[in-house]
Amino acid sequence: MKRRTFLKDTAAVSLLTNRYSKAAILDTSRLERFVDALPIPAVARPAGRKPRPDGQPGSIAYFRCSMHEFANKVHRDLPATRMWGYDGASPGTTFEARKGEALLIEWANELPQRHLFAIDHTLHGAEATKPDVRTVVHLHGARTAPQFDGYPELWYAPGGRRTYFYPNEQDAATLFYHDHAMGITRLNAMAGLVGLYLLRDEAESALNLPHGKYEVPLVLYDRNFTTDGQLSYPVSENPATPWISEFIGNTILVNGKVAPFLDVEARRYRLRILNASNSGFYFLSLTRENGATVGEPFWQIGSDQGLLTEPVSLQQVFLAPGERADVIVDFARYAGQNLVLRSQAAVAMQFRVSAGKVSDTSRLPPELRRVERIKEESASVTRELFLGDRQDRLGKSHMMMLNGQHWGNPVTEQPLLNSTEIWSFINLTDDTHPIHLHLVRFQILDRRPFDMQVYLLTKKLVWTGPATPPEANETGWKDTVRAMPTLVTRIIVKFEGYTGRYVWHCHVLEHEDNEMMRPYDVLAAG
Repeated sequence: MKRRTFLKDTAAVSLLTNRYSKAAILDTSRLERFVDALPIPAVARPAGRKPRPDGQPGSIAYFRCSMHEFANKVHRDLPATRMWGYDGASPGTTFEARKGEALLIEWANELPQRHLFAIDHTLHGAEATKPDVRTVVHLHGARTAPQFDGYPELWYAPGGRRTYFYPNEQDAATLFYHDHAMGITRLNAMAGLVGLYLLRDEAESALNLPHGKYEVPLVLYDRNFTTDGQLSYPVSENPATPWISEFIGNTILVNGKVAPFLDVEARRYRLRILNASNSGFYFLSLTRENGATVGEPFWQIGSDQGLLTEPVSLQQVFLAPGERADVIVDFARYAGQNLVLRSQAAVAMQFRVSAGKVSDTSRLPPELRRVERIKEESASVTRELFLGDRQDRLGKSHMMMLNGQHWGNPVTEQPLLNSTEIWSFINLTDDTHPIHLHLVRFQILDRRPFDMQVYLLTKKLVWTGPATPPEANETGWKDTVRAMPTLVTRIIVKFEGYTGRYVWHCHVLEHEDNEMMRPYDVLAAG
């Protein structure tokens, strides 16, 4: 059986993904780089206060965020691009919240009636009987009650709105919000529906990390553009089933701009980096303009669900779709120089470091936050869950699945509230799948190679090598884990917070939209 290889070089993959596009694709490498300043998303401001919906006394901050179409100049030399965004921007406004201070957000769908991209009505949840444009907001990484989680089937059409309650009873972390509508998540994301949600707490504030203008959000996603500057999303050879198994564009956008620049002082900065791409993986490094590396520029201090125990020195930051990295870069040693943020051969943005000496009272503490490891013996259940795809006779995938189950099959994962479980993801594909569990945070235990042929024949795991512990920057709390090809990736998770129905899925959005997502139920104990 022919297997697919997940290509990670942005430029190389774009040649493959674009061959079915009906529009000519713009070669953005011909555009002049570093002519647009990096936009910084606006911080959301409350529209007032409203009573708490959980029955507790008092009122809490209320926000209104609308989704609508807008025109975005992604580059100085291109016409404005039609996009969809939250509050008329992509990324949308940044929500800043504090632990223990709940808030309400009204998410209003004010989008057009017709979609920007072709809809595959053969996908479950995207049938022709449903409106073309549907949205539901998921706050990725948040611990919320199920009715506020953004369940994929609870979508609403233009003119609809939902008010969600976020209790913020969890540690400081880089969260983000995005659309999660069943069967068209990849299309809504491609249109631009994403934004950051930064949760803070007293423990983080006491560390004296770079803050204010020295804390910079970087939302990265890749796109293709037509020659007139509009978004282009390819389709398959068959117009009746336009779904493609992955999308990786030839252009990286940072905060909605192509190859922007940022003027920085010769001091420490905190970069809050999100991979908001549909399928693209990033291997981020800082180089000089000639491509030469600059030593070990990154100190990663946090991952998906908050701070690590101590900073981790890195030459390169590897991020799958849905993952976040909280990093410190000290530009003091590069005063008067220009540095380039790259993902392998692809250029993301430029940092222009001022020549003057500045005062920097921020710190890079040697210790950040205690992260207690969950003991394996505390797990009451261990689940073996295989990741697979279904292919046609030419080896082309036409469906991705979790444990061989369709979305509509009966729920098979039913952990008890406050119980601890080990989930083992057995990857039978050649793709790396970033697996995300809603509601919970977890820790990575290890990854281990196994004999795939034996497993396919007997469903038994026969190890072919030793287990590898997580990388140093993966040892904190996570909500998205990279399940590597031909490996078993084990996580340990405590199901805290709420009972009810949630989902787990691959965060390659093309996979998620075609059956690589499953519901799970958290049940009350006893």
